[in-house]
Amino acid sequence: MKNLIIIDHPLVKRDLTILRNKKTPSHQFRAILQQTASLMAYEVSRDFQTKEISIQTPLEKTKGVIVEQQIVLVPILRAGLGLVGGFVDVMPNARVGHIGLFRDEETLKPVDYYFKVPRNLDKALVLLLDPMLATGGSAVAAISYLKKRGACNIRMVNLVAAPEGVKTVHKAHPDVTMYTCALDRELNNRGYILPGLGDAGDRMFGTE
Repeated sequence: MKNLIIIDHPLVKRDLTILRNKKTPSHQFRAILQQTASLMAYEVSRDFQTKEISIQTPLEKTKGVIVEQQIVLVPILRAGLGLVGGFVDVMPNARVGHIGLFRDEETLKPVDYYFKVPRNLDKALVLLLDPMLATGGSAVAAISYLKKRGACNIRMVNLVAAPEGVKTVHKAHPDVTMYTCALDRELNNRGYILPGLGDAGDRMFGTE
C-alpha cells in the first residue's frame, strides 16, 4: 500500500503479541505500549535532519551531530496518550499537542471535542499518534485539523492498522506517510480491526 511503512522488528512483534493477548492486564498493557512506542520512535526518526558539531571528549576534540528536526507529538485522545511517553523518552525536546476525537458507534464517524496544539506547526514535523487505524475517519479529521493550523509535514503513527483505514487516509491525504507495526486483515461490522487487540483505550485504562 502506498505511503505505508510497516515497522518489522523482532522486539516489536514480541510486544505486539503481548498487547493482542486478551489476558494481558491493563497495567502491563500500558507498560508494553510505552515500550513499543520507544521502538517505533527509532524507525519513525530514521531520516531526521542532523547537523554536525564539534565536541570535546575527555581525550580530544571530535565531530558529532545534533538533531535539528523540530518535533510535535499529537496524540488522538484518549488511546494516543499511551504512545506519548515512549516517544518523549526518545525525543525529549518534542512539544506535545492533543486532539480529542471519538467515534460515533452508530455512524462510525468522528466527533471532535478538544483541540490544543503548539504554535508554528509549519516549521515542525508533526507525528500524529493513535494505536489503532481502523476506519480512518478520525485520522482524516485529525490531519485536516492540523493542516488548518499550518502543519505541512505530518506522519501518522499507529500500532495496528486495517487496510480500509490506510486506503481512506491515503485517499484524503496522499502526502501523509503512515507507520504501523502490523497491517491487519479487515474491519468487522462494528468497525473494529481483526484480529486487532480490542479497544486500546479501554484496555489501557481498565474501562472495558
